[in-house]
Amino acid sequence: MKLHLSRSPGINLITSHGERFVTINHVRHDTHLVVTPERVVPGWAAGFDALTTDGFAALAALGPKIVLLGTGQRQRFPAPALLRPLIEAGVSVEPMDLPAACRTYNILALENRAVIAALLLD
Repeated sequence: MKLHLSRSPGINLITSHGERFVTINHVRHDTHLVVTPERVVPGWAAGFDALTTDGFAALAALGPKIVLLGTGQRQRFPAPALLRPLIEAGVSVEPMDLPAACRTYNILALENRAVIAALLLD
């Protein structure tokens, strides 16, 4: 699905997504990744079943207020123990399917919110 956005130079925005890919500022990515308004970090996780506490600690270290966890084509919920680093840092975690995470990320990024989208493409 293509997303139509307002122009906002200097901010990473998700311009489209589909099965097993997302495009950020019109650059296609085929691997799990983290998107912030300032940077794109590929290879954040090996997949939903491989999520770790250390992976979520790395997200907390980036200083977000909100983490949108895009869990692929269907919404899935990680074990609460995995989210401990984010919870202890006072970061809100919102698991949702990939399309919802992409749409929500764009809205929050354009509002200059401290948001991270951790996107799993499987």
